[in-house]
Amino acid sequence: MIRVWLRMSDKIRFIIVGIINAIFAYFLYAVSLIILKENSHQLSLAIAWILSSFTSFYAHRIFVFRGKGNIVREYLKCCSTWVIAYLINAILLEVFVVYMNINPFLAQVLAPAIAGVFTYFMFKKKCFKRS
Repeated sequence: MIRVWLRMSDKIRFIIVGIINAIFAYFLYAVSLIILKENSHQLSLAIAWILSSFTSFYAHRIFVFRGKGNIVREYLKCCSTWVIAYLINAILLEVFVVYMNINPFLAQVLAPAIAGVFTYFMFKKKCFKRS
């Protein structure tokens, strides 16, 4: 099973791990949105991104890119990537909810899918680059 996993393209592994992490992050977002009320979509997004960053980092490091570098340095590089991805997500979420009148639950399905493309390239080229 491990051999099959490791023979898959890192793009496929990234998508699988990304989907699992996206489900977890979306769960955090939805729970926050329900607790804080629907007009708090940006605060709910921030809570979800902060909490899911730890699981996402370890999952991508171990299961996708098999990072071997300094874990603190890799985590900080990931955080810098996530700040940009977060901003992309937050801007898209705001556009979808406020200007396009899309339900915030649906909007948060669409926005991270777009930000995920950016994240893949940054993780591969910057965060978990092998020497």
